[in-house]
Amino acid sequence: MDVTANGAAPALAPEQLGAALGAAAGALARQRGEGVAVQDVGGRYLHASPELLRWLDCSAAQVLGRSDAEVFEPSVAATLRTAMATALAQPGPLASEHRFERGGRKHDFAVWRAAVTVPSGRPVVVSVWCDLGPTREREQQLRRALEQIEHQQRAHDVLRRELAEQTRRDPASGLFTRAHFDDQLRREVDLSTREHREFALVLIEIDPPPPVVQAAGASAEQAILAATGRVLRSGTRAMDASCRIDERRFAVLLSGVGLATAHSRMEGLRRRCATEIVVHEGQPLSFSAAMGVASFPHTAQTQPALVAACEAALAEARRRGGNQVTLAAIRLDPPG
Repeated sequence: MDVTANGAAPALAPEQLGAALGAAAGALARQRGEGVAVQDVGGRYLHASPELLRWLDCSAAQVLGRSDAEVFEPSVAATLRTAMATALAQPGPLASEHRFERGGRKHDFAVWRAAVTVPSGRPVVVSVWCDLGPTREREQQLRRALEQIEHQQRAHDVLRRELAEQTRRDPASGLFTRAHFDDQLRREVDLSTREHREFALVLIEIDPPPPVVQAAGASAEQAILAATGRVLRSGTRAMDASCRIDERRFAVLLSGVGLATAHSRMEGLRRRCATEIVVHEGQPLSFSAAMGVASFPHTAQTQPALVAACEAALAEARRRGGNQVTLAAIRLDPPG
């Protein structure tokens, strides 16, 4: 090694010292897969590590001795120059992020800059560049995976609710099944008993089909069942419950409704059934229904008695020829 007359080693030129600083910082940064650069106060690159050159898709000749304005687009160069000036002005390291597009590729870097004074008294800026692309890609992949999992969970919940709903509904009419309706009726009886309020129970039976429906076969009767279900669903409230009991019979629970109001509403549904036109295989079909109405607690004070009273009212409606609404008899308590 050359020495001076007094035995001291000669001072390195800024370029030499910059390269030495860059090599030292690069040896440490390579342990983390990071790139390193050293620039003088004018912004000229004194050193650029192989990792940084590879990320920027440049050769050493295209970077060393050049400024940011000669290496990057004007908007990017201005941002880098501002960050470098800030690093020179503050005592500690400066952390910043830079996003830009180069060579058709998007880059995302975290950069740490620190000003270092060389023995000659001239400062240089050492920067360590960390490529955030792989990290951001992993974050996006994780986010997409989480969104997919969340979407699948929502779809699973919807499917689970649909399956649960299907087990409670009759596929032909879309109304509740008998088992679910019986549960609803038990709860309504308990609630009305505790809160001393009334509700109505209606039994409905489709009248014997006319010859044209009989001639059309079972598929025509299924179409009439579906039409009856639509009439009952659209003609009752959300708090009410409608179900299909068997091949031609239905039941409706009208919550919080008395006998007179129930009769009025069922009369409206009876007229809708009688005027409903069902088109089956290009042929118009019609149907009608008999209805029996009972109320709790005026008609009966127990569930079995209420159902029996409703059955009796329906039988009377059928005896009168169908296509009408019949009220159950109101129970008259003997004087106490």
